[in-house]
Formats: sequence, C-alpha cells, structure tokens
Amino acid sequence: MLPVHCCRPSLGALTFARRLAHIGLQMEPDRPVEAAVRTKLTQALQPVHLEVLNESHMHAVPKGSESHFRVRVVSQQFEGVSLLQRHRLVNEALKDELSTCIHALAIEAKTPQQWDSNPTVGKSPPCLGGSKHDNTMADKLKAGRD
Repeated sequence: MLPVHCCRPSLGALTFARRLAHIGLQMEPDRPVEAAVRTKLTQALQPVHLEVLNESHMHAVPKGSESHFRVRVVSQQFEGVSLLQRHRLVNEALKDELSTCIHALAIEAKTPQQWDSNPTVGKSPPCLGGSKHDNTMADKLKAGRD
C-alpha cells in the first residue's frame, strides 16, 4: 500500500486522491489524511463503530491542516487484548501517517461489549498554544510536508 503523505492544498489533493484510488483507498479530495485513517482502520480492524475526528482546528496549525486526530474504534479484534496492545494495533495500521502527517493521535479503543455498556467518549483539552508564537512554525510545517 502506498503511504499517504501530507498534502498542501496547492499540490492538488484531487489528483492525489485519484492516484490512490487505484489501490483501493477512497480519499476525500479536501481531507486525504482523514480519509486514509478511516480506510486503513476499517481494513485492519473491521470496526463495528469508527469515528475519525480531525481536531487540528483546536491547535496552533494553519487552517485546513490534518495533523491532530482522535479516533474511536470499537472492534471485536480487541476482545482479550490489553489497552496497550489495542493502541499498538491502531498505531501499526497508521504507521505511515504517524511518520509523516499526523503530529498527535488520541485513541479510544473498545470492545463492542465495552462500547455497549459505556458509550461515553473522552474530550480533548484545549490547545495551550505551544507553537502559536513560534515564528518558524510555518517553515517547520512546510518542511514536514515535503
């Protein structure tokens, strides 16, 4: 499977999505990383419930970024598996994105029984603005996409 790389809007996300369509990844032209996360977790874990939330807008990143995500994955494959191992399974499925585009990933991994008995979800804290005042952040983000 081809890795999904961070895309600048000017690079033509639609062209990028078309390139990946031939290998079975369905990309949303304006959200290729989010779509790749959804597709890869579905393929790897066959979840009964999956939410992929792009929380980048809550952080000090440019508008339209895809760098901070929260995933809620409910899968039968998590039965009898420790929380640490569940997170490892998610991280393994998303290893390409985690090494290129995704800066932060919050994972909620539950079995169907856990989800049925307690479907509450965590909430991400507000960004403290660690990079808001870093004048070199735009250059760093650009370098990470190249």
